[in-house]
Amino acid sequence: MRHGKKFNHLGRTASHRKAMLSNMASSLILHKRISTTVAKAKALRQYVEPLITKSKTDSTHSRRIVFSYLQDKETVKVLFDEISEKVNDRSGGYTRIIKTGNRLGDNADMCIMELVDYNELLLAEKEPIKAKTRRSRRGKKTEIVKEASAVAETTSEIVDVKEESREVDENPVDDVKLEKSSDDETSAPINSDMEDKPEIEGESEEDSKKE
Repeated sequence: MRHGKKFNHLGRTASHRKAMLSNMASSLILHKRISTTVAKAKALRQYVEPLITKSKTDSTHSRRIVFSYLQDKETVKVLFDEISEKVNDRSGGYTRIIKTGNRLGDNADMCIMELVDYNELLLAEKEPIKAKTRRSRRGKKTEIVKEASAVAETTSEIVDVKEESREVDENPVDDVKLEKSSDDETSAPINSDMEDKPEIEGESEEDSKKE
């Protein structure tokens, strides 16, 4: 019974299935791209990606473990010497499945399975990754201090401008007062002369009548 066995048996016995996945993994490592069905590609992805992760630690022990799965010395050499350097910066997801349609005859879903780092077209279109920068609390404090100093400078400039405008406004008032006082002084003698003249004329008229 298949209780709890959730993986795809692919219609084969265990020995047949292991041999098939081993051969497919060797073909993928050597040729970097293979064409197969979607079901086999998904089963192969679970089989080959742990081996690629194992190749990042180049030691005799890890080479022997990978060789027990692949059973091919040339494939193991290519995996540890060439592919491990390419995928060193990648933490997982070394393969890509691209669906190509249905197969004639049995109408099975077909796909192309490839190693991600060997598709030059997609790598050329990919934008460069921006480096992440960490923001510290010290930087925020310095920015706040800078902003506060800038605000203080602007307020001081505004106060200076207001004081200058007040001084300019006060001076014209003083000038106007001075001008008014000078006008009053000049007009005072004229009024006195005018007031004196009628009295003189009145006196002259009285003298003429008496005569």
